[in-house]
Amino acid sequence: MTIQENVIDCLRDDFGLLRVTESGPYRFLYFGEKTEQSCCYVPDSAWLEYDYTRAMLLGLYWCRTDYRATLLGLGGGSLANCLVRYFQPERVTAVELRPAVVELARKWLGLSSDPRLQVLDGCAERYISQAPESCDLLMVDLYMEGGLSRLQLQTEFFQSCHRALRPGGLMVINQWQMGETGQPYAAKMLRELFGDDYLRVAVDEGNILLFIPAGGRLALDKDAMRLWADDLQSRLGYSLRPYIESLRRAG
Repeated sequence: MTIQENVIDCLRDDFGLLRVTESGPYRFLYFGEKTEQSCCYVPDSAWLEYDYTRAMLLGLYWCRTDYRATLLGLGGGSLANCLVRYFQPERVTAVELRPAVVELARKWLGLSSDPRLQVLDGCAERYISQAPESCDLLMVDLYMEGGLSRLQLQTEFFQSCHRALRPGGLMVINQWQMGETGQPYAAKMLRELFGDDYLRVAVDEGNILLFIPAGGRLALDKDAMRLWADDLQSRLGYSLRPYIESLRRAG
C-alpha cells in the first residue's frame, strides 16, 4: 500500500507484537512490524482481498453440501466469514494458536458471530492429531512473523491433516513457492506423502495453493468449474476464473 496506514491497536503476546492498522476502508493485521498477515475490507468483512485466499475457495467446488470445514489458522477471519456467508457449511471450526489474534479479529476485523462458526484457541498440531475423520474441508494456512510455520514442513503434521478428512474430503494447503519454480517449499515431502497427482495453483503474491483429496483423484473439469465460478461471481464480487485457468496437476 502506498497510502498512509494508521496504527489503531497493538498487542503483545508470547509470540511477539501484533498490530492493526487502517488505511481508507481497509484494516490490516500485522505480525511484528512488517509481516502483513490479513486484510479486512471494513464495509464487507467477508470480502477476500488477497489472491491466495480467493484461490483457496476453489476447494469448495469439490465439497458436498452441508460440509464441515476446519481452518488451521484464523488470521483476521475474512476466509471464515466468507465460508459462512456464501458457502452454506454445517459448521466451520477455526483453530488459532494466539488468543490475541482472535481478540483483534473480533474487535477490529469484523469476525463473524454466525453460530456455525466456532473459534478455538490452541495448537493446530495438537488439535488435528486428535480429530480423525472430523471434516470435509481442511484449510491449512499457518504462518508466523518469520514466514511459513514449521508445521508446514513436517511429515507427521500432514499425515494427521490427511487423517482428519472424512471420506470424499479435501485438504487445501497454502504454501510458499520456491522462487519462480511453481513448486511449494515442501514439494519433496508432499510428493512422498500424496504422489504428484494432486492439483495446485500459483498466485502472484508468491503463494501456491495445493488441493489434496482424502483419496482417489480430483476431477479437473474446467468447463464445469467455470460455470460454477460464474454463478458465484455476482455474490462474491470477483471472479474465480483466473485461478481455475491456472489450476494444474502437481506432476
